[in-house]
Amino acid sequence: MLAETNKFRVCNQVRQGLVKDLNRALKNHGMKMHVFALVDDTIGGLAGGRYYNRDSVAAITLGMTTNAAYVEPAEDVPSVLAQSPNSTELVISMEWGNFNSPHLPLTPFDVSLDAESSNPGNGIFEKLISGKYLGEIVRRVLLKMAQETALFGGSVPQKLMNPYILSCPDMAAMHQDTSDNREVVSEKLKEVLGINSCTPMAREVVAEVCDIVTERGARIAGAGIVGIVKKLGRIETRKSVVTVEGGLYEHYRIFRNYLHSSVWEMLGSDLSDNVIIEHSHGGSGTGALFLAAAQTQTPRGDI
Repeated sequence: MLAETNKFRVCNQVRQGLVKDLNRALKNHGMKMHVFALVDDTIGGLAGGRYYNRDSVAAITLGMTTNAAYVEPAEDVPSVLAQSPNSTELVISMEWGNFNSPHLPLTPFDVSLDAESSNPGNGIFEKLISGKYLGEIVRRVLLKMAQETALFGGSVPQKLMNPYILSCPDMAAMHQDTSDNREVVSEKLKEVLGINSCTPMAREVVAEVCDIVTERGARIAGAGIVGIVKKLGRIETRKSVVTVEGGLYEHYRIFRNYLHSSVWEMLGSDLSDNVIIEHSHGGSGTGALFLAAAQTQTPRGDI
C-alpha cells in the first residue's frame, strides 16, 4: 500500500473498495460522516511517530502478526504509483510478513510449521518472528526432544502433540522465569502441557529453547529494521527514529532487549546512535486521529 504524506490517500484496490462501501453505508443510514482512508496499525503508528518527530521514518508492528511501513521520497517511487505530482513523500506499507529469501535461517521445524499451516509458502517472515508462531516453534522443538531424548520421561506428553497449544505469553513466562529451580517453568509445563513432573535439567532445557527461538526472531526483526534504514540511505548521515508497537515488543522484555542489541551490533558503535528505536507514542489509534484531523478540506460535519 502507498499513501501520500501530505494528502493521505490509499493506493490499494481492496482498501479503496472498503472505503466506498463504508461511505455508501453511512449515507444510506443518514449519517453525516465521511471515511477518507483506512489505515492499519502500522500506518497509524508511523503517523503518530511522524507527528512527534520528523525524523521518524518507519514503524514496526510486532505482536501476533507483524508489518512494517516507512516514508519514501516520492522521486524514488515509480511515477505510475505516485498519485499526485505534488507529493514529496509516500508511505510504503511493506507487508513484510510475506518476505521470503533463501538467506532466511529456516530449520526443519519452520519448514514443517509452514507446510502444515493454513497458508503454506506464504508469510514466511511472519512465521519466524511474530507472536502467533514463536510458541509453536518451541513446542515443535520440545516434541522432537521428548521423542528422541525422553526429555520429559519415558513417554511423550499427549498435550505436547497439540499444535499451537503453547502460546507466546506462556513461552515468555517460562523464558523470563528467574525463580529458584525454574518454578514458573514447572508450573507452565503442568498447566499448559500436562507435564506434572520434570527434572531440573529438563526445565533448564525448556528455558534455553525459548531463549534460542526468541533471540533468532528478534535478530531477524532487527535485521529488517536495519535494512529499511539502509535503503533510505540515512544510516551514516542522519538520525532515524523507528517506532515499534505490539504486544510482543511491549510485554516480552527479553525479545525487546534482543531486538535492540541486534540493531546495535549490526550497526556498530560508530553508527548505532543514528538509529533510535522507541515505543510508539499512544499507539496506532493516536496516529489515525492525527490523520483524520489533518484532512482540513473535509465538509462541515464530516470526519
